[in-house]
Amino acid sequence: MVSIARKNLFHDKIRFIITLIGVTFSVVLIFAQVGIYLGFMQNASIIIDNTNADIWITSKNTPNFDWAQAFPETKINLVRETKGVLRAEKFILAWGMMKRKEGGTEQIEIIGFNPNTGIGGPWNMKEGKASDVKGGKHIIMDESAEKKIGEFNIGDEREVMNQKVKVIGITTGIKSFTTAPFVFTSYDTAKGLATYITQDNTVFILIKTDPAEDVHEIVQRLKERLKGVDVYTSRQFSNRSRWYWTVETGMGMGFLMTAFMGFAIGIVIVGQTIYTSTIEHLREYGTLKAIGANNLFIYKIIFEQAIVNAVIGYIVGFVITQFLIKGYEKTGLAMIIPNYLIVTVFFLTILMCVFASFISIRKATKIDPAIVFKV
Repeated sequence: MVSIARKNLFHDKIRFIITLIGVTFSVVLIFAQVGIYLGFMQNASIIIDNTNADIWITSKNTPNFDWAQAFPETKINLVRETKGVLRAEKFILAWGMMKRKEGGTEQIEIIGFNPNTGIGGPWNMKEGKASDVKGGKHIIMDESAEKKIGEFNIGDEREVMNQKVKVIGITTGIKSFTTAPFVFTSYDTAKGLATYITQDNTVFILIKTDPAEDVHEIVQRLKERLKGVDVYTSRQFSNRSRWYWTVETGMGMGFLMTAFMGFAIGIVIVGQTIYTSTIEHLREYGTLKAIGANNLFIYKIIFEQAIVNAVIGYIVGFVITQFLIKGYEKTGLAMIIPNYLIVTVFFLTILMCVFASFISIRKATKIDPAIVFKV
């Protein structure tokens, strides 16, 4: 059975290569679309997910992290008086411009946090410490920002919103959804750089809660006390940001539709080539049935061809995807291929090829053994 399946599969090398290209294309397309989507979604909520706050307070109807608006910071007094709140910190996200090393300017996202508590501050520190932003106009940037603003090192001075700032820390792996580099600094420095945010306003309030209290009950208390703002658990705000970019903008559906197209293209190409191979070998299948082979035996031959196509195409596609990941990272963006996606795409590839073989199975199993004796 194995020799028959392989003989039929490799009989026409050109057809086999075409099938392999089709499967490989589908695998790469699915990996790329889903991987890029996961990378975008990670970056869409990267600050939320890595900030050790339990609750976020935002302006009313804030759609996502990057588009938040300012609101009166005096609300923090009511927050701190609420039962279950251990600590509340003002937190800023502001848009600004930084002068590039080679000339010109680049848009940045300024993150202002309290360096005394570190809530909302940077992580994955490669050089320096988050608390070092205290005591001056000091900033921390991710190493990936070099692609936008040019090379920088600890101690370098840069100009942000026409003000001199000093680089005192470098992180790794902190990229924004918008591709504008994050610039971390102290809350007071951020307010000084983002002059469009008035001194009596903030953009977020971050809350640490009493572990003995139910966080959802605290959220409800805050909603009852505060007007003109929204209150979320960290998970809720993270999901809201991702939902906005996935569903409300339609971006996520675009990625998923393209991945589905890759799956469909694979089915068509594999189905066509296996069907053509089956037609060419009908007399062989007729001979097998004439000497007593049952339909299950025929199933195994065709299914094996499909699975061999799937496995080889998957391996080639996975290798190509690794090169795509490295190339994509050079653009400053992320393509994420987690282990569960690797396994899922493997089984999808098997399913795609097996499903594509059903027409061939129907044709082969319905053949009349008498065909062998026809001239």
